[in-house]
Amino acid sequence: MMQSARKILVIEDNTSTRNMYLDSLVIEGFETIAAENGLIGIQQAQAHLPDIILCDIFLPLVDGYEVLDTLKQDPVTAIIPFIFLADSGTKTDFRKAMDRGADDYLSKPFIVEELLNAIAARLQNRDTFLSSYAANLESAFKLEQTAIANPKLCFKSVPQLKKVFDFIETHYHQGISLCDVAEAVGYSPAYLTNRVGKLTGETVNRWIVKRRMTAACLLLETKNQTIEEIATSLGYQNACHFSRQFRQYYGFPPQVWRKNCINRLMCEASTS
Repeated sequence: MMQSARKILVIEDNTSTRNMYLDSLVIEGFETIAAENGLIGIQQAQAHLPDIILCDIFLPLVDGYEVLDTLKQDPVTAIIPFIFLADSGTKTDFRKAMDRGADDYLSKPFIVEELLNAIAARLQNRDTFLSSYAANLESAFKLEQTAIANPKLCFKSVPQLKKVFDFIETHYHQGISLCDVAEAVGYSPAYLTNRVGKLTGETVNRWIVKRRMTAACLLLETKNQTIEEIATSLGYQNACHFSRQFRQYYGFPPQVWRKNCINRLMCEASTS
């Protein structure tokens, strides 16, 4: 099967400059998307999810820095390589761009070959990252499918900690903490931490998170609930905390897990 052309979003307010970039990229076989200001650029990035973004800094409505900040805050667009094409090439501007998460910075004027080399390098890095990302996702998916089928497999078989794990299993969705578990089983938090650590190599809070994450995966896969609703049902006070903890645990956001599950279902449906 022939690989589809890579999509590149060009955000540039100068019409002649924008068209020059677009024409050069089309000649090289890229699919191009254009935006004449930062606001449209954000909308185009979210709608089309390009493989790479080329962006001027000084733009009307929303400048390049704001475009970058907005896209980096969204887990779906945060992984798209972002290259600034800027009129100013001072070390201060370069440092500011890189500190805010830009992947590269080219000072105008530059030749087409420089631009193509920068694009090629960023796409190669992205491919490597996505390959590792996909492998981590597949590994997590296989492990969690087993745990989802039998949630108690989340916990180690340690008879001495049966009361601990039973309490977590019953109350994990209520926002419990180490202190709650310790009180329920009649130990001090310090003693329970030491005991659980020696017997399992993990903390009590880690076991709570593990059980919550397994439940989260099941809800993301089977329920048509928002991220906020799932977070609330698992005892989180806000969706940001839930999403951050999910990402820390798996290495990718909950939206990616849900999308992966949907893609799998579609593939299974198309082959059945």
